[in-house]
Amino acid sequence: MATNYGGHTSGDPTVSEVGEAATIAAIRAAAPSEVNGDDAAVLDPVPPNSRHVATTDVLVDGEHFRLDWSTPFEVGAKAVTQNFADIQAMGGRPTAVLMSLSAPGDLPVSVVTGIARGMSATAAPWGVELVGGDVVTSRQLIVAVTAIGVLTGPDPALTVDAARPGHTVVASGVIGHSAAGLALLEYFGSREAVPDDPVLRDLVSGHCAPRLIVGRGTVARAAGMSAMTDNSDGLVHDLTTLAHRSGVHVDLDGASLTPDAQLYYAAEVTGGDPWEWVLTGGEDHTLLGTTDREPPAGYRVIGEIREAGEGEPVTVDGQRPVYTAGWDSL
Repeated sequence: MATNYGGHTSGDPTVSEVGEAATIAAIRAAAPSEVNGDDAAVLDPVPPNSRHVATTDVLVDGEHFRLDWSTPFEVGAKAVTQNFADIQAMGGRPTAVLMSLSAPGDLPVSVVTGIARGMSATAAPWGVELVGGDVVTSRQLIVAVTAIGVLTGPDPALTVDAARPGHTVVASGVIGHSAAGLALLEYFGSREAVPDDPVLRDLVSGHCAPRLIVGRGTVARAAGMSAMTDNSDGLVHDLTTLAHRSGVHVDLDGASLTPDAQLYYAAEVTGGDPWEWVLTGGEDHTLLGTTDREPPAGYRVIGEIREAGEGEPVTVDGQRPVYTAGWDSL
């Protein structure tokens, strides 16, 4: 009996039935690019006084997404967003994306094309295309994505080791929404069981396909910010990495992190704690940076950088955070 991949049944042609060439053709049709289709993609040269930026992520079915919770389109969108967030966190601009797909033989081609469409649609506002990749068979569905970007001009990249005492900590984007969406899916057991409520549905969508505002990282670099990362593994977790790498202490402002009305509403429904979602949730891909200047447009102050000392590397209002866990891939 064939596996039911999130509603895509055995009535759809599978990758093993159509073969590699037809599967790749389906991907190219779903995510058109004149660059894609040869042995390798030939990209335009970077402008003078510029540098390449490259990043990669792997999404494993059952670990990083579930096709009974997320549509294939959302899986593709999520894959692009988390890679582009890494490039933006360096202050770079994405220029190309590639996908390597490991797919069970009974995976419907419609799932593959859905993933490709999600990638194409999410990359399009950045002026980026899916320019190549690979397809192989495997026991488990695995989506591996590589994104390429560019840093223009002589200014340094926004690295996690550049925070300094006296800097303010700033953020662009929501915090805790993806974790709330995951909690709702776990609470109700399925996407269909989530009530037809715009707040709850929006939080679930924010988990299945987090959103990244185009250009916020390049704006931060142009505005003279120093260090940056993105909230992928949890706010405290990711800022702890920044604190260790920079040799500083991060003190967050509790008032600026107060969960919003959407999170409190989801907490009433699920019985969860919205502060846990804010402090440990991750996967919002909110940009988190430090600066000694006024925050650029679209950023808000959430804390300050101090001299490193004894105790926790990250505190909230000078105290150990109530929650400190985060996502660990291993």
